[in-house]
Amino acid sequence: MQKFRVGVDIGGTFTDIVFLGDDGKVLARKVASTPHDYSLAVLNGIKNGVEELGITAQMITEVSHGFTVATNAIIEQKGAKTALITSEGFRDVLEFRRNRIPRLYDLHYEKPPPLVKRQFRLEVSERLNFKGEVLKPLDKAGVDRAVQYVVDNGVESVAICLLHSYANPEHEQFIAQALSKKAPDVNLTVSSELLPEMKEYERTSTTVINGYVRPVVENYLTLLTDGLTDMGVGVPLTVMQSNGGLATADIAKQRPVYCIESGPAAGVVGAYHLGKRLDMPNLMTLDMGGTTAKASIIEEGEMLQAPEYEVGGEISVGHRLLRGSGHILRVPAIDLAEVGAGGGSIAAVDRSGSLRVGPQSSGASPGPACYQLGGHEATVTDANVLLGFLNQKHLLAGSFEIDTELARKAVSENVARPLAMSDVEAAYGIHTLVNSNMGRALRAVSSERGRDPRRFDLITFGGSGPVHAVGLAEMLDISRVVVPPFPGVFSSFGLLVADVEHHFVQTYFKSFTGLDINDLSGLLNNLWEQGRSQLRAEGFDEKRHEIRTQLDMKYEGQVSDLTIPFPSGEVTPSTVKEVINAFDEEHDNSFGYSSPDTGYQLVNVRVIARGLPESPRMPERLELPVPGDGVGPTNRDVYFGPNRGWASVPILDRPSLAGASIKGPLVVEEYDSTTVIPPNWNATTDQWSNIILSRTG
Repeated sequence: MQKFRVGVDIGGTFTDIVFLGDDGKVLARKVASTPHDYSLAVLNGIKNGVEELGITAQMITEVSHGFTVATNAIIEQKGAKTALITSEGFRDVLEFRRNRIPRLYDLHYEKPPPLVKRQFRLEVSERLNFKGEVLKPLDKAGVDRAVQYVVDNGVESVAICLLHSYANPEHEQFIAQALSKKAPDVNLTVSSELLPEMKEYERTSTTVINGYVRPVVENYLTLLTDGLTDMGVGVPLTVMQSNGGLATADIAKQRPVYCIESGPAAGVVGAYHLGKRLDMPNLMTLDMGGTTAKASIIEEGEMLQAPEYEVGGEISVGHRLLRGSGHILRVPAIDLAEVGAGGGSIAAVDRSGSLRVGPQSSGASPGPACYQLGGHEATVTDANVLLGFLNQKHLLAGSFEIDTELARKAVSENVARPLAMSDVEAAYGIHTLVNSNMGRALRAVSSERGRDPRRFDLITFGGSGPVHAVGLAEMLDISRVVVPPFPGVFSSFGLLVADVEHHFVQTYFKSFTGLDINDLSGLLNNLWEQGRSQLRAEGFDEKRHEIRTQLDMKYEGQVSDLTIPFPSGEVTPSTVKEVINAFDEEHDNSFGYSSPDTGYQLVNVRVIARGLPESPRMPERLELPVPGDGVGPTNRDVYFGPNRGWASVPILDRPSLAGASIKGPLVVEEYDSTTVIPPNWNATTDQWSNIILSRTG
């Protein structure tokens, strides 16, 4: 009996669903998201897929999920009614933040409001030092008053975060026990359990966010798992985490803060596994959707991760050093740079007479003007329609009609006339400028971190990514571009090739001078056992455990640290020397210098426990559906800029490239995306149906 795995990724407009059979058969579909209850779109999409494939729900062996429920709750401020219990004098840490602002000279900048109102930020008298020693005993009467306040005010979730609790959790545990006895129905998030790290603002913010979204995520995942059970799906639900690993739904309910960026992470995970299959260890990824474009890199076969990021703020237009507009999350995440550049990004001429594209977006409603839904502003999609890059009659394999004249009118009125140029020149200017904006994201993860983009291949996905990929490759002098199968729903495919993964961390603030090797070894052994224990509980035998270790390090006197891989095996003076050399090299790559004569400081110890599958999760082959619209190859006029001009180019589908090597210009249209290949590029497909674009001139 054939079996299928299902990956589901929720977006604000569409929910993307991929069915992957054990024989490589693929069904990819988009269904409208249901914001009032996102589980409905997921369940309806799976039900429709089961019917279309002619299978039963019992033939589904896995459901992996990426969602935006937690992110939406933060952005819309619709999380649970949350209280914070903290050390006396620290209730306003959420207000003070880290004194970073995203725009240095903006005199009108306003910080995002804290997720917990001040009257619900409760203080208790106590104090520990950084070693965990008690300087002031916990005021138990004060704890009782705080607990009673929680009960009297109908608080749904409580975040407990005391100063230096990472070194001694005793006081936090006492408060948690008191709350459990007096208010058993209230959700609890304890910082020493969630994030036993130093830095009080980051730990407080992370703990509060977990408490704020936990009831929302619990409710959503409960509805979804119950719905899957009612449908007859008898396998546990797994959820993508921001770090690129899968976790069970039960873990996601307890620690939703680890799943905030689950959707964007899934696409990079898919690219990582595809890169291994294609023997491409150095990849830059570009995920361009309707509102944003996200870039990341995979270097020497490894995804880059950041120890913290922000949520609920403005779009990051550089890298993670440009912070301040959102709420900080001190949890590991795949390192992404994001810009407001998507198919729906609005193009307009500002008061100075300059063309601007994004970050404002037309969204799904009214959407681009060509969608015929009432939009009148010019967007990137409208420009691409005028240039001939996109089908000028319909999208989504003919199921969504568009109006080219509405696109022309929007570009003409909003851009061409104010700039005194033709409609086509204006459209090409929009296309070029949005490419420039996305180039900033690609440079942020490459050249701004000491990586030469010419060493990387570019893999592109998202509904709009393949339209712009070659232009970006030419901008960065990249010679090879990969467009994977079903690029518009590629993140859902990434869910199906990800591994189970758990992260553990402990602050260990020590100088490397006179470092106690035995003490460090004991701490690592404890974290390693925590990881193995978690994997054993999930059914992974010892042979399928992969344990990795990382150290957060800095030069003595620095504020920021870098995360460096630690060699596997026992801790020895030689492995310590090895990690010091690796730190110097990474510091030089990131900041342009190293300082080996300066002392080294160890900050945190991290362990990653990964459960390896019994058989490869990436199929040996993919069986893609043959287009069924009956439309054969056609030609369309496409504009490739003032130097190349107009050209009548063939419009093909992906299967038409099989076994062929076709010189550009040409356009490849499919259900969920369109790939544009200009002159001086060559297109072919490999045995896994990837479109491989190579520069020829």
